[in-house]
Amino acid sequence: MFVDTHCHLNMMAVKNYGDKFELKDLDIIKDIIIRSQKTNVNKFLTVGTSLQDSNISILISKNFEQVYSVIGIHPCDSENIFDLSEIEKLIVNKKENKIVGIGETGLDFYHKPYDKVKQINFFEKQIELSIKYKLPLVIHVRESVQEVFDILKTYKNNITGVIHCFSQDKEYAKKFLDLNFYLGIGAIITYPKNNYLREIVNFMPLNRILLETDAPFLPPQEFRGKQNSPEYIPITAQAVALAKNIDIKEVEVQTTQNAIRLFNAAGGSLPLP
Repeated sequence: MFVDTHCHLNMMAVKNYGDKFELKDLDIIKDIIIRSQKTNVNKFLTVGTSLQDSNISILISKNFEQVYSVIGIHPCDSENIFDLSEIEKLIVNKKENKIVGIGETGLDFYHKPYDKVKQINFFEKQIELSIKYKLPLVIHVRESVQEVFDILKTYKNNITGVIHCFSQDKEYAKKFLDLNFYLGIGAIITYPKNNYLREIVNFMPLNRILLETDAPFLPPQEFRGKQNSPEYIPITAQAVALAKNIDIKEVEVQTTQNAIRLFNAAGGSLPLP
């Protein structure tokens, strides 16, 4: 089977980004899961970006056996909160809440205006929560790669996780791998202009790659302009296989093992298939 290690099922289920999620929207998610299972995608990590989204991620995971939650505060949402006490209350009950990771956290110096000091503060606090509760980190990096690396390296040997939507160069791939992080590869690898990413994926060890969609964002080339979906994970897997000149089955087996290893090793609860 395949695992989508990073999607936003709540955002897929509403008509417009930012609309309120309602219980009836669970029916839409059910349909997404059914469609995805037809392409052999059978496990889903739905990722929170705010306290509200994190609560919804937990709600979704509790309603579907195949879904697990990652909760945290996205750097672009850090300016709207004062502390992480409510997030920590959810993490305390990580088994009941099916929480397998902390995120989407990190730094984003692309979307302006931003408060760099506050972003760094909340990033570091979420790293500390990951250590305290033995959960991997899901890291957002946008125009902030050196700052993210500098912060993570101060916690070396105490943390692990995944660099979400990895699109940096080979040198940063090496640096993050050395920090015991996995690299998340999404459908941008299918974009014609991204030869550099295909070259980097060829360099990456397969046992450190995770497949992800970031759905509803960043669909594969053939679906540009439409909503992304976990059902398209095999398209990304095929692109990884072509970049590494290996069979897609090898990508399927190894990346699923990688997901299970990461989200179990640090205290998560993503079970074996």
